[in-house]
Amino acid sequence: MRIEQQQLEKLDDYRWLIPRSAHPGMLTDALVYTSERLLQDLLKDQSLEQAVNVAMLPGIVGRSLAMPDIHQGYGFPIGGVAATLPDEGGVVSPGGVGFDINCGVRLLASALTLEAVRPKIRELVNQLFRDIPSGAGRSGLIRLSHQDLERVMVEGAAWMVAHGYGQPDDLAACEENGAIEGADLGAVGERPRKRGLPQLGTLGSGNHFLEVQFVERIFDPEIARKFGLAENQIVVLIHSGSRGFGHQVCTDYLKDLDQAMRRYGISLPDRQLACVPVHSREGQAYLGAMRAAANFAWANRQGITHFTRQAFKRIFGEKEELRVIYDVCHNIAKLERHTVGGRERKVLVHRKGATRAFPAGRPEIPEAYKEIGQPVLIPGSMGTASYVLVGAPGSLAETFGTTCHGAGRVMSRTAAKKSAFAQNARERLEQQGILVRAETRDGIAEEIPEAYKDVEAVIEVVHNAGLSRRVARLKPLGVIKG
Repeated sequence: MRIEQQQLEKLDDYRWLIPRSAHPGMLTDALVYTSERLLQDLLKDQSLEQAVNVAMLPGIVGRSLAMPDIHQGYGFPIGGVAATLPDEGGVVSPGGVGFDINCGVRLLASALTLEAVRPKIRELVNQLFRDIPSGAGRSGLIRLSHQDLERVMVEGAAWMVAHGYGQPDDLAACEENGAIEGADLGAVGERPRKRGLPQLGTLGSGNHFLEVQFVERIFDPEIARKFGLAENQIVVLIHSGSRGFGHQVCTDYLKDLDQAMRRYGISLPDRQLACVPVHSREGQAYLGAMRAAANFAWANRQGITHFTRQAFKRIFGEKEELRVIYDVCHNIAKLERHTVGGRERKVLVHRKGATRAFPAGRPEIPEAYKEIGQPVLIPGSMGTASYVLVGAPGSLAETFGTTCHGAGRVMSRTAAKKSAFAQNARERLEQQGILVRAETRDGIAEEIPEAYKDVEAVIEVVHNAGLSRRVARLKPLGVIKG
Protein backbone atom coordinates (compact mmCIF):
# COMPACT_ATOMS: atom_id res chain seq x y z
CA MET A 1 0.00 0.00 0.00
CA ARG A 2 1.25 3.45 -0.88
CA ILE A 3 -0.69 6.65 -0.20
CA GLU A 4 -0.34 9.23 -2.96
CA GLN A 5 -1.24 12.90 -2.64
CA GLN A 6 -4.21 12.54 -4.99
CA GLN A 7 -5.80 10.16 -2.48
CA LEU A 8 -5.95 12.93 0.10
CA GLU A 9 -8.89 15.30 0.20
CA LYS A 10 -7.88 18.83 1.17
CA LEU A 11 -10.44 20.13 3.68
CA ASP A 12 -8.67 23.43 4.31
CA ASP A 13 -5.14 24.80 4.54
CA TYR A 14 -4.36 22.68 7.62
CA ARG A 15 -6.50 19.52 7.31
CA TRP A 16 -6.22 16.67 4.82
CA LEU A 17 -8.51 13.66 4.84
CA ILE A 18 -7.78 10.09 3.78
CA PRO A 19 -11.34 8.71 3.46
CA ARG A 20 -12.10 5.24 4.78
CA SER A 21 -12.83 4.22 1.21
CA ALA A 22 -9.14 4.69 0.36
CA HIS A 23 -8.20 1.20 1.48
CA PRO A 24 -10.07 -2.00 2.40
CA GLY A 25 -10.26 -2.63 6.12
CA MET A 26 -10.39 1.00 7.24
CA LEU A 27 -13.10 1.45 9.88
CA THR A 28 -12.87 5.23 9.87
CA ASP A 29 -11.21 8.13 8.07
CA ALA A 30 -7.67 9.28 8.75
CA LEU A 31 -7.31 13.03 9.32
CA VAL A 32 -3.89 14.60 8.82
CA TYR A 33 -3.11 18.05 10.23
CA THR A 34 -0.50 19.51 7.94
CA SER A 35 0.23 22.22 5.42
CA GLU A 36 0.96 21.87 1.72
CA ARG A 37 4.64 22.42 2.49
CA LEU A 38 4.89 19.86 5.29
CA LEU A 39 2.81 17.33 3.38
CA GLN A 40 5.67 16.78 0.92
CA ASP A 41 7.82 15.29 3.69
CA LEU A 42 5.02 12.92 4.74
CA LEU A 43 4.84 11.45 1.27
CA LYS A 44 8.48 10.31 1.52
CA ASP A 45 8.04 7.75 4.31
CA GLN A 46 5.36 5.33 5.51
CA SER A 47 3.69 7.59 8.06
CA LEU A 48 0.48 8.11 6.08
CA GLU A 49 0.21 4.38 5.43
CA GLN A 50 0.63 3.82 9.16
CA ALA A 51 -2.18 6.31 9.87
CA VAL A 52 -4.37 4.28 7.49
CA ASN A 53 -3.46 1.04 9.30
CA VAL A 54 -4.38 2.62 12.64
CA ALA A 55 -7.83 3.31 11.18
CA MET A 56 -8.30 -0.50 11.10
CA LEU A 57 -7.95 -1.02 14.86
CA PRO A 58 -10.95 -2.83 16.37
CA GLY A 59 -13.16 -0.49 18.37
CA ILE A 60 -11.62 2.72 17.04
CA VAL A 61 -13.88 5.73 17.51
CA GLY A 62 -13.60 9.08 15.77
CA ARG A 63 -10.81 9.35 13.23
CA SER A 64 -7.27 8.09 13.05
CA LEU A 65 -5.42 11.34 13.66
CA ALA A 66 -1.99 12.56 12.56
CA MET A 67 -0.33 15.70 13.90
CA PRO A 68 1.89 17.94 11.70
CA ASP A 69 5.08 16.50 13.22
CA ILE A 70 4.10 13.01 12.06
CA HIS A 71 6.84 10.66 10.87
CA GLN A 72 7.26 6.93 10.55
CA GLY A 73 7.32 4.98 13.78
CA TYR A 74 6.76 1.47 15.12
CA GLY A 75 3.22 0.49 14.16
CA PHE A 76 1.64 3.86 14.82
CA PRO A 77 3.24 6.87 13.21
CA ILE A 78 5.01 9.15 15.66
CA GLY A 79 2.54 11.99 15.91
CA GLY A 80 -0.40 9.56 15.74
CA VAL A 81 -3.52 9.66 17.90
CA ALA A 82 -6.32 7.11 18.16
CA ALA A 83 -9.14 6.50 20.62
CA THR A 84 -10.86 3.17 21.15
CA LEU A 85 -14.02 2.21 23.05
CA PRO A 86 -12.92 -0.14 25.85
CA ASP A 87 -16.46 -1.22 26.69
CA GLU A 88 -17.29 -2.06 23.07
CA GLY A 89 -14.40 -4.30 22.06
CA GLY A 90 -11.87 -1.52 21.68
CA VAL A 91 -8.20 -2.50 21.82
CA VAL A 92 -5.02 -1.25 23.40
CA SER A 93 -1.84 -1.28 21.29
CA PRO A 94 1.68 -0.77 22.71
CA GLY A 95 2.65 0.59 19.28
CA GLY A 96 0.24 3.45 19.98
CA VAL A 97 2.26 4.42 23.04
CA GLY A 98 5.81 3.70 21.93
CA PHE A 99 8.94 2.26 23.48
CA ASP A 100 9.73 5.30 25.63
CA ILE A 101 6.58 5.25 27.75
CA ASN A 102 5.76 8.72 29.08
CA CYS A 103 8.54 10.39 27.24
CA GLY A 104 7.63 13.95 28.10
CA VAL A 105 8.65 17.53 28.65
CA ARG A 106 8.97 19.64 31.79
CA LEU A 107 9.44 23.42 31.80
CA LEU A 108 11.14 25.19 34.70
CA ALA A 109 11.06 28.97 35.17
CA SER A 110 13.76 30.99 36.88
CA ALA A 111 13.88 34.56 38.15
CA LEU A 112 17.06 35.15 36.13
CA THR A 113 17.32 37.23 32.98
CA LEU A 114 19.25 36.67 29.78
CA GLU A 115 21.65 39.46 30.73
CA ALA A 116 22.51 37.76 34.02
CA VAL A 117 23.01 34.27 32.58
CA ARG A 118 24.71 34.79 29.22
CA PRO A 119 28.14 35.66 30.76
CA LYS A 120 28.00 32.45 32.83
CA ILE A 121 26.38 30.13 30.32
CA ARG A 122 29.49 28.00 29.72
CA GLU A 123 30.00 27.56 33.44
CA LEU A 124 26.32 26.65 33.88
CA VAL A 125 26.23 24.15 31.00
CA ASN A 126 29.36 22.44 32.28
CA GLN A 127 27.87 22.23 35.78
CA LEU A 128 24.62 20.76 34.46
CA PHE A 129 26.58 18.25 32.40
CA ARG A 130 28.51 17.17 35.51
CA ASP A 131 25.43 16.95 37.72
CA ILE A 132 22.97 15.17 35.39
CA PRO A 133 24.04 11.75 34.08
CA SER A 134 23.43 11.59 30.32
CA GLY A 135 23.79 8.94 27.65
CA ALA A 136 22.59 5.45 26.77
CA GLY A 137 22.69 3.05 29.71
CA ARG A 138 24.10 5.63 32.14
CA SER A 139 23.48 5.01 35.83
CA GLY A 140 22.20 7.77 38.04
CA LEU A 141 23.11 9.20 41.43
CA ILE A 142 19.87 8.05 43.11
CA ARG A 143 20.29 4.69 44.80
CA LEU A 144 17.10 2.63 45.01
CA SER A 145 16.32 -0.64 46.70
CA HIS A 146 13.93 -3.00 44.96
CA GLN A 147 11.27 -1.92 47.46
CA ASP A 148 11.97 1.74 46.65
CA LEU A 149 11.54 1.02 42.95
CA GLU A 150 8.15 -0.53 43.59
CA ARG A 151 7.03 2.61 45.44
CA VAL A 152 8.29 4.74 42.53
CA MET A 153 6.25 2.58 40.14
CA VAL A 154 3.10 3.44 42.11
CA GLU A 155 3.78 6.94 43.49
CA GLY A 156 5.82 8.48 40.66
CA ALA A 157 7.10 12.00 41.29
CA ALA A 158 5.49 12.06 44.75
CA TRP A 159 7.99 9.45 45.98
CA MET A 160 10.81 11.69 44.84
CA VAL A 161 9.38 14.73 46.61
CA ALA A 162 8.83 12.74 49.80
CA HIS A 163 12.50 11.74 49.73
CA GLY A 164 13.91 15.22 49.28
CA TYR A 165 14.05 15.50 45.50
CA GLY A 166 11.61 18.39 45.12
CA GLN A 167 8.73 20.21 46.73
CA PRO A 168 4.97 19.55 46.93
CA ASP A 169 4.17 22.41 44.53
CA ASP A 170 6.04 20.50 41.80
CA LEU A 171 3.38 17.79 41.78
CA ALA A 172 0.47 20.17 41.24
CA ALA A 173 2.15 21.34 38.02
CA CYS A 174 2.38 17.84 36.52
CA GLU A 175 -0.07 16.01 34.31
CA GLU A 176 -1.80 13.47 36.59
CA ASN A 177 -0.02 15.19 39.51
CA GLY A 178 3.02 13.16 38.52
CA ALA A 179 1.51 9.69 38.96
CA ILE A 180 -1.25 7.88 37.09
CA GLU A 181 -3.46 5.45 38.98
CA GLY A 182 -3.65 1.79 38.10
CA ALA A 183 -0.01 0.73 38.08
CA ASP A 184 0.22 -3.05 38.50
CA LEU A 185 3.48 -4.24 40.08
CA GLY A 186 2.65 -7.83 39.22
CA ALA A 187 2.55 -6.95 35.53
CA VAL A 188 6.14 -5.68 35.49
CA GLY A 189 8.76 -8.36 34.89
CA GLU A 190 12.28 -8.62 36.23
CA ARG A 191 14.02 -7.23 33.12
CA PRO A 192 12.33 -3.78 33.23
CA ARG A 193 13.05 -3.56 36.95
CA LYS A 194 16.70 -4.47 36.45
CA ARG A 195 17.13 -1.90 33.69
CA GLY A 196 15.30 0.86 35.53
CA LEU A 197 16.79 0.39 38.99
CA PRO A 198 20.03 2.36 38.36
CA GLN A 199 18.61 4.92 35.90
CA LEU A 200 16.38 7.22 37.96
CA GLY A 201 17.36 10.87 37.51
CA THR A 202 19.19 10.35 34.20
CA LEU A 203 18.67 12.10 30.90
CA GLY A 204 19.25 9.25 28.44
CA SER A 205 20.26 9.54 24.81
CA GLY A 206 18.72 10.04 21.37
CA ASN A 207 16.48 13.09 21.19
CA HIS A 208 16.45 13.58 24.96
CA PHE A 209 17.98 16.81 26.20
CA LEU A 210 18.08 19.53 28.78
CA GLU A 211 18.14 23.07 27.39
CA VAL A 212 18.77 26.38 29.11
CA GLN A 213 16.62 28.81 27.14
CA PHE A 214 15.34 32.35 27.25
CA VAL A 215 11.89 33.68 26.40
CA GLU A 216 12.51 35.34 23.07
CA ARG A 217 8.96 36.41 22.23
CA ILE A 218 5.56 36.61 23.91
CA PHE A 219 2.53 36.08 21.65
CA ASP A 220 -0.20 36.18 24.32
CA PRO A 221 0.81 38.51 27.19
CA GLU A 222 -2.12 37.66 29.44
CA ILE A 223 -1.67 33.88 29.25
CA ALA A 224 2.12 34.24 29.50
CA ARG A 225 1.73 36.29 32.67
CA LYS A 226 -0.50 33.62 34.21
CA PHE A 227 2.05 30.96 33.29
CA GLY A 228 4.73 33.16 34.88
CA LEU A 229 6.66 33.92 31.67
CA ALA A 230 8.23 37.21 30.57
CA GLU A 231 10.54 38.25 27.74
CA ASN A 232 14.26 37.58 28.32
CA GLN A 233 13.47 35.31 31.27
CA ILE A 234 15.66 32.22 31.66
CA VAL A 235 13.85 28.88 31.60
CA VAL A 236 14.90 25.23 31.43
CA LEU A 237 13.26 22.59 29.23
CA ILE A 238 13.76 18.92 30.17
CA HIS A 239 12.92 16.19 27.65
CA SER A 240 13.23 12.64 28.94
CA GLY A 241 11.17 9.54 29.68
CA SER A 242 11.14 6.13 31.34
CA ARG A 243 14.59 5.06 30.10
CA GLY A 244 15.33 1.34 29.92
CA PHE A 245 12.39 0.56 32.21
CA GLY A 246 9.75 1.71 29.72
CA HIS A 247 11.62 0.35 26.72
CA GLN A 248 11.70 -3.13 28.23
CA VAL A 249 8.02 -3.00 29.23
CA CYS A 250 7.11 -2.21 25.62
CA THR A 251 9.43 -4.87 24.25
CA ASP A 252 8.01 -7.56 26.55
CA TYR A 253 4.38 -6.78 25.83
CA LEU A 254 4.76 -6.42 22.08
CA LYS A 255 5.85 -10.06 22.01
CA ASP A 256 3.05 -11.16 24.35
CA LEU A 257 0.32 -9.26 22.52
CA ASP A 258 1.49 -10.39 19.10
CA GLN A 259 0.82 -13.93 20.21
CA ALA A 260 -2.37 -13.09 22.09
CA MET A 261 -4.14 -11.19 19.31
CA ARG A 262 -4.59 -14.39 17.33
CA ARG A 263 -6.59 -15.84 20.22
CA TYR A 264 -8.95 -12.88 19.94
CA GLY A 265 -9.33 -13.24 16.19
CA ILE A 266 -7.67 -9.90 15.44
CA SER A 267 -5.94 -9.52 12.08
CA LEU A 268 -4.20 -6.35 10.97
CA PRO A 269 -1.92 -5.54 8.01
CA ASP A 270 1.06 -4.72 10.23
CA ARG A 271 2.31 -6.96 13.05
CA GLN A 272 3.75 -3.87 14.71
CA LEU A 273 0.15 -2.90 15.55
CA ALA A 274 -0.12 -5.86 17.94
CA CYS A 275 -3.17 -5.26 20.13
CA VAL A 276 -5.74 -6.95 22.35
CA PRO A 277 -9.10 -5.89 23.82
CA VAL A 278 -8.68 -3.35 26.61
CA HIS A 279 -10.63 -5.52 29.05
CA SER A 280 -8.75 -8.71 28.24
CA ARG A 281 -6.30 -10.18 30.75
CA GLU A 282 -3.39 -9.25 28.48
CA GLY A 283 -4.73 -5.74 27.85
CA GLN A 284 -5.11 -5.01 31.55
CA ALA A 285 -1.63 -6.37 32.25
CA TYR A 286 -0.05 -4.13 29.62
CA LEU A 287 -1.91 -1.06 30.90
CA GLY A 288 -0.82 -1.84 34.47
CA ALA A 289 2.81 -2.15 33.40
CA MET A 290 2.58 0.92 31.15
CA ARG A 291 1.29 3.00 34.06
CA ALA A 292 4.14 1.80 36.26
CA ALA A 293 6.61 2.89 33.55
CA ALA A 294 4.80 6.23 33.19
CA ASN A 295 5.19 6.84 36.92
CA PHE A 296 8.89 5.97 36.67
CA ALA A 297 9.19 8.63 33.95
CA TRP A 298 7.58 11.33 36.08
CA ALA A 299 9.92 10.37 38.93
CA ASN A 300 12.84 10.51 36.49
CA ARG A 301 12.04 14.07 35.37
CA GLN A 302 11.60 15.00 39.03
CA GLY A 303 15.11 13.73 39.74
CA ILE A 304 16.53 15.69 36.80
CA THR A 305 14.71 18.76 38.12
CA HIS A 306 16.39 18.33 41.50
CA PHE A 307 19.88 18.11 40.00
CA THR A 308 19.13 21.09 37.73
CA ARG A 309 18.17 23.16 40.75
CA GLN A 310 21.40 22.19 42.48
CA ALA A 311 23.45 23.23 39.45
CA PHE A 312 21.75 26.64 39.27
CA LYS A 313 22.38 27.21 42.97
CA ARG A 314 26.06 26.38 42.55
CA ILE A 315 26.42 28.99 39.83
CA PHE A 316 23.93 31.68 40.91
CA GLY A 317 23.64 31.23 44.67
CA GLU A 318 21.39 29.47 47.14
CA LYS A 319 18.52 31.91 46.67
CA GLU A 320 18.01 30.89 43.05
CA GLU A 321 14.86 28.81 42.65
CA LEU A 322 13.37 27.06 39.65
CA ARG A 323 9.59 26.70 39.52
CA VAL A 324 7.85 23.95 37.58
CA ILE A 325 5.49 25.56 35.07
CA TYR A 326 4.20 22.24 33.76
CA ASP A 327 5.14 18.65 32.98
CA VAL A 328 3.34 16.93 30.10
CA CYS A 329 3.74 13.44 28.64
CA HIS A 330 3.54 12.56 24.96
CA ASN A 331 3.76 8.74 24.83
CA ILE A 332 0.85 7.22 26.73
CA ALA A 333 -2.60 5.62 26.55
CA LYS A 334 -5.17 7.08 28.95
CA LEU A 335 -8.79 6.45 29.85
CA GLU A 336 -10.64 9.74 29.43
CA ARG A 337 -14.17 10.96 28.85
CA HIS A 338 -14.86 12.76 25.58
CA THR A 339 -17.89 13.79 23.58
CA VAL A 340 -18.19 11.52 20.56
CA GLY A 341 -21.15 11.65 18.20
CA GLY A 342 -22.97 14.06 20.49
CA ARG A 343 -22.65 12.05 23.71
CA GLU A 344 -20.00 11.64 26.37
CA ARG A 345 -18.17 8.34 26.23
CA LYS A 346 -15.27 6.65 27.98
CA VAL A 347 -12.41 6.15 25.54
CA LEU A 348 -8.82 4.95 25.67
CA VAL A 349 -6.78 7.65 23.95
CA HIS A 350 -3.44 6.55 22.50
CA ARG A 351 -1.10 9.52 22.15
CA LYS A 352 2.19 8.58 20.52
CA GLY A 353 4.41 11.58 19.93
CA ALA A 354 1.39 13.73 20.70
CA THR A 355 0.65 16.05 23.61
CA ARG A 356 -2.52 16.56 25.58
CA ALA A 357 -3.89 20.08 25.00
CA PHE A 358 -7.00 20.53 27.13
CA PRO A 359 -8.67 23.96 27.01
CA ALA A 360 -10.01 25.87 30.01
CA GLY A 361 -12.52 24.10 32.20
CA ARG A 362 -11.42 20.48 32.01
CA PRO A 363 -11.19 18.97 35.51
CA GLU A 364 -7.79 17.38 34.74
CA ILE A 365 -6.11 20.80 34.48
CA PRO A 366 -4.20 22.07 37.55
CA GLU A 367 -6.14 24.61 39.57
CA ALA A 368 -3.73 27.44 38.68
CA TYR A 369 -4.52 27.01 34.97
CA LYS A 370 -8.14 25.85 35.05
CA GLU A 371 -9.54 29.16 33.81
CA ILE A 372 -7.03 29.61 30.99
CA GLY A 373 -6.21 26.09 29.77
CA GLN A 374 -3.39 23.61 30.06
CA PRO A 375 0.17 24.65 29.20
CA VAL A 376 1.41 22.85 26.08
CA LEU A 377 5.18 22.39 25.73
CA ILE A 378 6.59 21.78 22.25
CA PRO A 379 10.37 21.33 21.98
CA GLY A 380 12.15 22.11 18.74
CA SER A 381 15.61 20.96 17.74
CA MET A 382 18.66 22.15 19.64
CA GLY A 383 19.47 24.91 17.16
CA THR A 384 16.01 26.37 16.63
CA ALA A 385 13.21 27.26 19.04
CA SER A 386 10.76 25.63 21.41
CA TYR A 387 7.23 26.80 22.07
CA VAL A 388 4.81 27.24 24.93
CA LEU A 389 1.20 27.05 23.83
CA VAL A 390 -2.13 26.70 25.63
CA GLY A 391 -4.86 24.15 24.96
CA ALA A 392 -7.64 25.40 22.68
CA PRO A 393 -11.31 24.32 22.32
CA GLY A 394 -10.70 22.89 18.85
CA SER A 395 -8.66 20.07 20.34
CA LEU A 396 -11.63 18.74 22.28
CA ALA A 397 -13.89 19.06 19.26
CA GLU A 398 -11.55 17.21 16.89
CA THR A 399 -8.58 15.42 18.47
CA PHE A 400 -9.62 14.15 21.90
CA GLY A 401 -7.79 17.13 23.40
CA THR A 402 -4.49 16.58 21.59
CA THR A 403 -1.87 18.56 19.67
CA CYS A 404 1.65 17.94 18.30
CA HIS A 405 4.68 17.10 20.46
CA GLY A 406 7.69 18.56 18.63
CA ALA A 407 9.16 19.35 15.24
CA GLY A 408 9.24 15.76 13.92
CA ARG A 409 12.14 14.10 12.13
CA VAL A 410 12.78 14.30 8.40
CA MET A 411 16.10 12.40 8.54
CA SER A 412 16.82 9.10 10.21
CA ARG A 413 19.60 9.13 12.78
CA THR A 414 21.85 7.27 10.37
CA ALA A 415 21.15 9.74 7.57
CA ALA A 416 21.74 12.67 9.91
CA LYS A 417 25.17 11.33 10.94
CA LYS A 418 26.15 10.86 7.29
CA SER A 419 24.94 14.28 6.16
CA ALA A 420 27.24 17.22 5.52
CA PHE A 421 25.36 19.12 8.23
CA ALA A 422 26.81 16.79 10.86
CA GLN A 423 30.31 18.07 10.16
CA ASN A 424 31.35 20.63 12.77
CA ALA A 425 27.78 20.72 14.13
CA ARG A 426 28.93 21.74 17.60
CA GLU A 427 31.03 24.58 16.22
CA ARG A 428 28.21 25.83 14.00
CA LEU A 429 25.83 25.91 16.96
CA GLU A 430 28.37 27.74 19.09
CA GLN A 431 28.68 30.38 16.37
CA GLN A 432 24.94 30.92 16.84
CA GLY A 433 25.45 31.41 20.59
CA ILE A 434 24.33 27.88 21.58
CA LEU A 435 26.70 25.79 23.72
CA VAL A 436 26.30 22.02 23.49
CA ARG A 437 27.74 19.30 25.74
CA ALA A 438 27.19 15.64 24.84
CA GLU A 439 28.61 12.28 25.87
CA THR A 440 29.40 11.36 22.27
CA ARG A 441 29.88 13.07 18.93
CA ASP A 442 27.01 10.98 17.57
CA GLY A 443 24.76 12.44 20.25
CA ILE A 444 25.03 15.78 18.45
CA ALA A 445 25.27 14.51 14.87
CA GLU A 446 22.05 12.47 15.14
CA GLU A 447 20.12 15.47 16.45
CA ILE A 448 21.29 18.27 14.17
CA PRO A 449 18.59 20.87 13.49
CA GLU A 450 18.49 19.85 9.81
CA ALA A 451 17.25 16.37 10.85
CA TYR A 452 13.95 17.93 11.89
CA LYS A 453 11.04 19.72 10.31
CA ASP A 454 10.73 23.46 10.68
CA VAL A 455 9.16 23.86 14.11
CA GLU A 456 7.70 27.22 13.05
CA ALA A 457 5.73 25.49 10.28
CA VAL A 458 4.51 22.79 12.66
CA ILE A 459 3.35 25.34 15.24
CA GLU A 460 1.61 27.34 12.53
CA VAL A 461 -0.54 24.31 11.71
CA VAL A 462 -1.74 23.53 15.24
CA HIS A 463 -2.25 27.23 16.03
CA ASN A 464 -4.28 27.97 12.91
CA ALA A 465 -6.17 24.67 13.12
CA GLY A 466 -7.35 25.69 16.59
CA LEU A 467 -5.77 22.78 18.49
CA SER A 468 -3.52 24.95 20.67
CA ARG A 469 -2.60 28.65 20.74
CA ARG A 470 0.87 30.21 20.72
CA VAL A 471 1.91 31.82 24.00
CA ALA A 472 5.72 32.16 23.90
CA ARG A 473 8.77 31.20 21.85
CA LEU A 474 11.90 29.99 23.66
CA LYS A 475 15.41 30.10 22.22
CA PRO A 476 18.27 27.87 23.40
CA LEU A 477 21.47 29.12 25.04
CA GLY A 478 22.92 25.85 26.28
CA VAL A 479 22.16 22.18 25.65
CA ILE A 480 23.20 18.94 27.30
CA LYS A 481 22.59 15.62 25.54
CA GLY A 482 23.49 11.97 25.87
